Amino acid sequence: MEHVAPATVHPHAHAEGGNTVPLIIITLLFFMWGLLTSLNDVLIPHLKSIYTLNYVQAMLVQFCFFGAYFIVSLPAGMLIKKIGYQRGAVSGLVLAAAGCALFFPASTSGYALFLLAFFVLASGITILQVAANPFVTVLGAPATASSRLTLTQAFNSLGTTIAPALGGVLILAEGAPAVAGIVRSKAEEAAAVQGPYLALAAALLALAMLFALVRLPKIMHADEEGGAMSSVSTGVLAHRHLLLGAIGIFLYVGGEVSIGSFLINFLGEANIAGLSHGDAAHYVSYYWGGAMIGRFIGFAVMRYISPGKALAFNATASIILILLAIFGHGQLAMWSIIAVGLFNSIMFPTIFSMALHKLGKQTGQGSGILCMAIVGGALVPFAQGLLADTIGLQQSFFVPAACYVFILYFGLKYAGMYHNKETV
Repeated sequence: MEHVAPATVHPHAHAEGGNTVPLIIITLLFFMWGLLTSLNDVLIPHLKSIYTLNYVQAMLVQFCFFGAYFIVSLPAGMLIKKIGYQRGAVSGLVLAAAGCALFFPASTSGYALFLLAFFVLASGITILQVAANPFVTVLGAPATASSRLTLTQAFNSLGTTIAPALGGVLILAEGAPAVAGIVRSKAEEAAAVQGPYLALAAALLALAMLFALVRLPKIMHADEEGGAMSSVSTGVLAHRHLLLGAIGIFLYVGGEVSIGSFLINFLGEANIAGLSHGDAAHYVSYYWGGAMIGRFIGFAVMRYISPGKALAFNATASIILILLAIFGHGQLAMWSIIAVGLFNSIMFPTIFSMALHKLGKQTGQGSGILCMAIVGGALVPFAQGLLADTIGLQQSFFVPAACYVFILYFGLKYAGMYHNKETV
């Protein structure tokens, strides 16, 4: 999933040469938080099975994880303003490592400690994103900043694509290393998270040390921009396209995360594919991989088609595919829901840029509002879980379908926003 830092910071100076190593390290950060975010899709069915949870209880994973974006964004901005961007990134990495390390005691304790671990991990990622994104813009010439950000976001997508398949092999009962023919106990299934998450904790700490040692350009804080680092002015919400864009971000992130969260269980349904959790995890990689491929297609297509029209087209395709998954069965339903990932691709950056269109000095504050709207990833899966527990898993996909209906409306309403066919 693509994320934009909750603060927009314009550096006063740009680095000169010798930026390859810092850029590699920062690209690794983008890869890591994509990996960590997408691993939730594997852990949700895993924990649901271990602790015999209903869908609402299982969705507390995403509630705690994406809730951290809403709760921690403003404090993260204040922290970074005080200690600086480089130390802020190191702090975020260390906190994320602590969250990963908490998975070890959680596996022998209970579900509540797992939820705390998810919140701590996501808090670290939130701090990291506030701190790391601005560095991409200053590691070279301003004219090539967009291409550098595209590169780092591509590695973020690579992380979200690899994680489900990797988690299926290392964590889920059917694929985790075990003696052939021996069924693991619940305690052994819970313990399957220990090794992978301790390895992730070690990798995050290693990145923290690298980030602390590497020489990075100084980024001066632009007070006039504000962003999420200061209190958000209510006046900025007077811009109707920003307000609707914030709702769009809330529903888009919620819909995308919700589909990914339920995908393994959906593919396990007898009338869909009847797959084991371990086998289904590989198809979650196709869902996120579709988004990665779609970004490259979207980049080319949107040079000639207005962002609003492209957004409306993709939203329409997503609604049709979800309805096919709800009313269909077998391979049709399976591949329809997976294909939604391809059409998710352009939605986040397109809604984001359309919502910030011509905000001028209020762009920073608008960005802060939009990033806090990522909390949709906490609440929409929760709503789908409630529906899944009451009317059934397949019918619960009406929730993300409704999210895309609003995105279709937003795209059509502002289809003529960019009259000169600007590239988003």
